[in-house]
Amino acid sequence: MRHSKIGNLMVRDVVCVTTEMPFKEIAGLLAEHNISGVPVVDAERRILGVISESDLVLRQTGDAPRWESGSGGTTGGLAMPVMTAAQLMTCPAVTVDVGETVAGAARTMAGHGVERLPVVDELGQLAGIVTRRDLLQVFLRPDAEIRKEIVDDLFARTLWLPPGKLTVRVAQGVVTLEGQLERLSDILVAVRLAQQADGVVGVIDRLSYLYDDSSSTGESGLRIRRRKALRERSP
Repeated sequence: MRHSKIGNLMVRDVVCVTTEMPFKEIAGLLAEHNISGVPVVDAERRILGVISESDLVLRQTGDAPRWESGSGGTTGGLAMPVMTAAQLMTCPAVTVDVGETVAGAARTMAGHGVERLPVVDELGQLAGIVTRRDLLQVFLRPDAEIRKEIVDDLFARTLWLPPGKLTVRVAQGVVTLEGQLERLSDILVAVRLAQQADGVVGVIDRLSYLYDDSSSTGESGLRIRRRKALRERSP
């Protein structure tokens, strides 16, 4: 299955900051570029952390630093310490590799509860950034394009099925599979591949089979039996 890679969706011209950048300049960058967060990088553009609007807001509320005594630039003998990116950032940063699929990036984003992911290359350097909005672009794929990808991969590459063996319909991103395959395990593979196709919202499984190979022994048979149980519980 030819999954879209994050490298094809990410924004390459990334607004980023260094550890020395002060609070006010960071806030200015967010406002200037109308963004909600920035990665923090070192001299080699390796990701050190991320700063979001929430990080800045928290520092302005209950987590604001105290003024300390000092000399030079003081007011009444007190000096305001300058908060820098190094003190404001959340680390370690949650990142994603440039070769990751859209589905994999979405799982990472959801699992960590973040709205954006810095993208790193094979050297661990910042290559781009991807947001939830970017990931949603895959769901704008035309139904005909989704169907063609599923049919080509299911029929020609993975299951080696002749044309017309299965009926595949796609409406509003929902895939319906109908027809008969030889083995139960073939159905499970077909459904899984359809679910993983970019832009698929859901899969309706109306497939039947001639041979139930869930009785086979070993780990492979166990996986088939588990998937069979899940399939039978599905509405």
